[in-house]
Amino acid sequence: MEQRILRDLLDSASRLVNDVRWQASFRSLVMEPADTALAPPAKSLLKKLYSLQGKGIISGQHDYLESPDEYSNKLKNTGGFYPGLHGYELGAISNQTEAVIASQRQAVVDSAVRWHKAGGIVTMSYHANLPGTAPAWSNVSMSLSEADFARYITPGTVQYTALLADLDKAALSLQQLSNAGVPVLWRPYHEMNGGWFWWGQKSRFSELWNLMFERYTGYHGLHNLLWVWSPNAKNQWSGEPVDYYPGAGRVDVLALDIYDGDFKASHHDGLWDLGRGKLIAIGENGELPSPAVLASSQSKWSYQMTWGKLLYEKNTDAVIKAYMKNSFVITRDEYRFMPAGTEITTAAGVKGEYFNNITLSGAPVLVRTDPAVNFVWRQSSPDPAVASDNFSVRWSGWLKAEFSESYTIYSSSDDGIRVWIDGGLVIDSWIKQSGQERKGSVNLTAGRLHELRVEYFENQGDAKAVLMWESPSQPKVIIPAGAYILAD
Repeated sequence: MEQRILRDLLDSASRLVNDVRWQASFRSLVMEPADTALAPPAKSLLKKLYSLQGKGIISGQHDYLESPDEYSNKLKNTGGFYPGLHGYELGAISNQTEAVIASQRQAVVDSAVRWHKAGGIVTMSYHANLPGTAPAWSNVSMSLSEADFARYITPGTVQYTALLADLDKAALSLQQLSNAGVPVLWRPYHEMNGGWFWWGQKSRFSELWNLMFERYTGYHGLHNLLWVWSPNAKNQWSGEPVDYYPGAGRVDVLALDIYDGDFKASHHDGLWDLGRGKLIAIGENGELPSPAVLASSQSKWSYQMTWGKLLYEKNTDAVIKAYMKNSFVITRDEYRFMPAGTEITTAAGVKGEYFNNITLSGAPVLVRTDPAVNFVWRQSSPDPAVASDNFSVRWSGWLKAEFSESYTIYSSSDDGIRVWIDGGLVIDSWIKQSGQERKGSVNLTAGRLHELRVEYFENQGDAKAVLMWESPSQPKVIIPAGAYILAD
């Protein structure tokens, strides 16, 4: 009896050790990229997305091939912030000529480079027309038999050759982005578990996916791509996503396209279980998800992307504004300051550019990080490189408030000063003055980064530049150093 108990204990211990070892090896596996030769910028993006998992959802907005900046700009105008992720399209669906398609794709590339340089994430969708047919929507959203589909993934056929030719054309745009150091969340052949695209509900779908993967990573050497597999959320029109899963070795992000506000916990949990630790996301949505629901029970979504014009067709302006201001939702400005690591931290201070004239003209004689806008120089100079009279300063950075309410911003200056917050001129007193206090009002949101720009000039005599704030919950004080976030 004792021997049997001892044997059972040893067996249990052995199973536990093996399970721990398996989990450790599995965890390292899922953290590895699908492309083993992934370029450093894409590796950094992957690492950063993993580090943010569970800490918030990155906001995203899709734009069409014909107008690659339209809705991201509209979202900024309505919601007050750019989304963290910008969705682009490489598929042509309007029966354009080859020259027009090339021009439109170039505009997409140019926009994506700008977006990346501004600190945002780039994702690309690809509504591919059936290879060898005109680039029209009817040739994207068409039915295709299993037998006909097989011809496109069988080497040596006319259809296979046409497929490679189309892939190679799209690869030209991705190659430009690779050359520019832009990582791309690449999202081709989405909603494959539905029957509305020619690649949809095909038993051999994974072969099409793998063919593109090998063509792009091997033949074209595109190592800037993170591969996003994006089925539709299971409903009456689409089947089980798992039936079309190419496997962990070919996927970096598992995303679900969710419409009609169908943000079920089972969608989130099922995708998380399928990926077993891989990144998960909302690949497309119409209605914006509830940040409260996401934070409480669906926190593993890395990002979401609202589809084009549905931003306004499915959401009111009030909903958009509330969503973009929610502390669980990550905007582009916030994302760009979040380093790839386990903690979300930002550098404190403001960037100070000092000029030996009162017009902020020419090259600055000094650029440094100042802890805050809180200076009483009197008749001294800010630095040996700067004159004690007839100088000017431009400070730029971000403000982070503790409360969501209307703030009164005060300046005390000798001489002129101007203050912008989120592009709005809050204080405008660009005149010679002696120790004057000015004020203006602005709405700030707790936890959000608000863009700050301050311009100041000193004429002669005493020099002073101090910023203060006050709100119903905040007594009037000098804005502390901890409230300033450094701009890069």
